[in-house]
Amino acid sequence: MMRRIAKQALTIVAWLILASLARADSLVTTIVNDPITGVAIDGYDPVSYFIESEPQPGKPDYEYVWQGVPWYFDSAANRDVFIRNPDVYAPQYGGHCVTALSRGYLSDGKPLLYVVDALRLYLFYSTANRDAFLMSKPEVLKAAGANWPKLSADLMGPTSAASSLGASGEGSSAAVDATATASGEPSTASPSSSQAP
Repeated sequence: MMRRIAKQALTIVAWLILASLARADSLVTTIVNDPITGVAIDGYDPVSYFIESEPQPGKPDYEYVWQGVPWYFDSAANRDVFIRNPDVYAPQYGGHCVTALSRGYLSDGKPLLYVVDALRLYLFYSTANRDAFLMSKPEVLKAAGANWPKLSADLMGPTSAASSLGASGEGSSAAVDATATASGEPSTASPSSSQAP
């Protein structure tokens, strides 16, 4: 009798563990955000990647909720620029590592491991992934674009043009005219630049 109760208890515990693991898988979101605060790209200002020499931390005073996720900005001007065209400034594939996507799996990109290429922001999980991207951009972008629709299908949150850009454009410089600094002048970000942490 005791053995049967122990087996039933173990079975229940096993099912609870499996159920919690399945739930944890479904908590991966379309836009990468901080698991504690919920803020996109760990609170870094997405516009700053294009107009500064390195990304700047945003401030809660300049918050804008886009795609159900709060985004922080360094200034009201940067927030307003983002509001006018978030698809230009938001990281591609919602901030998931583009190299991991090209290999067929999801991995959160880290805000300080990035490349701005063809006026698109790409985040990476590791420096090795960033280096692999830089060595074979066309192949990585093509594979990531092909894999994103099936990998993003099970993610929580809305899928938008910002999170799927690259899938069809493969890093093209579409919307170049829409890129502007906070003062309204064209961006001085080089078409292909990368930053090391």
